[in-house]
Amino acid sequence: MSLHKNCSFLVLIAINIYALVSSDAVNFGASDTADRLRQTPSLSPAVVNSPVVFKPVSDSSLSLLASLPEDLEINDYCSDLLLIFGQRYVAYVNCLVRAARPVMVCQNCSAGYSSLLDMYTNISSDQVGPGNVSCRDSLLRSDRLMLVFQLYNNLKNLWDSSGCKNCIAAGLQSPTNDTLYFMATLHQTTSCFDKYQHGNHTELCKNCKNTYKDLNELYSRMEKNQTLCIDIEDAMNMTRKEWSKKFNCSFPREETVPVIAVSSFMLFLPIIFYLSSFLHSEQKKRKLIHPKRAKSYTSLMNIQDKQS
Repeated sequence: MSLHKNCSFLVLIAINIYALVSSDAVNFGASDTADRLRQTPSLSPAVVNSPVVFKPVSDSSLSLLASLPEDLEINDYCSDLLLIFGQRYVAYVNCLVRAARPVMVCQNCSAGYSSLLDMYTNISSDQVGPGNVSCRDSLLRSDRLMLVFQLYNNLKNLWDSSGCKNCIAAGLQSPTNDTLYFMATLHQTTSCFDKYQHGNHTELCKNCKNTYKDLNELYSRMEKNQTLCIDIEDAMNMTRKEWSKKFNCSFPREETVPVIAVSSFMLFLPIIFYLSSFLHSEQKKRKLIHPKRAKSYTSLMNIQDKQS
């Protein structure tokens, strides 16, 4: 009997132990699942609609140059030419900005443009460099934008529209003799302005008249010979503004005398016309007045009859 009780007691203990282990396993699985659910963010509308943020990829894993074919990569020689072109381009643009007011782009920046032109000529040339490679196709024609060509072409159009070739000698290193002579005459005129501008402007107009006249005549000759550039045009415009607006000076030009003479003649032409018409009509009236006749035709006939 005691043995039966002991067996029954052992069976009950085994069942209780199994139940306890099963409940712990269930509780552990449930708690682990809850922890995972707490760690996972809920899919709220704000999170769903938020933009996706990508982490940056290291340069070593994604390289544009490494993905390009070898025939599209430029060699070291062409890369050096492109670098020098960029440096000279920046230097020339900086010179243009400094020479914008007063305008001196042709005289001050001609050397920079010449240096840029030489580098672009090397890039666009058919001659091959080291490695038997021409840089024209790889730097100028490899894409639709043709950035190097567009950059150079913009500055070339600016140089041409400024008329700098009329003021700069061959070689683009120094101004022409006409340009130097104009600048010397301009310096004399502005020096005269500076000398008398603090006093009476009437004295300035009188004493600076000859130098200003010479400057105008020189400018007219250069305009006729097409040797003007933007530097000379801007300098002359500023000088004329000072003479007429700032100092209130007037300078009668010689060509106005024939204009005044012709205008006066045209003004008196109607008066001359009506006066000549009046005199001509008076002469006709005098011709229409007949002299008195001594005898009529019939009396003359009677006299002839009597005589006969």
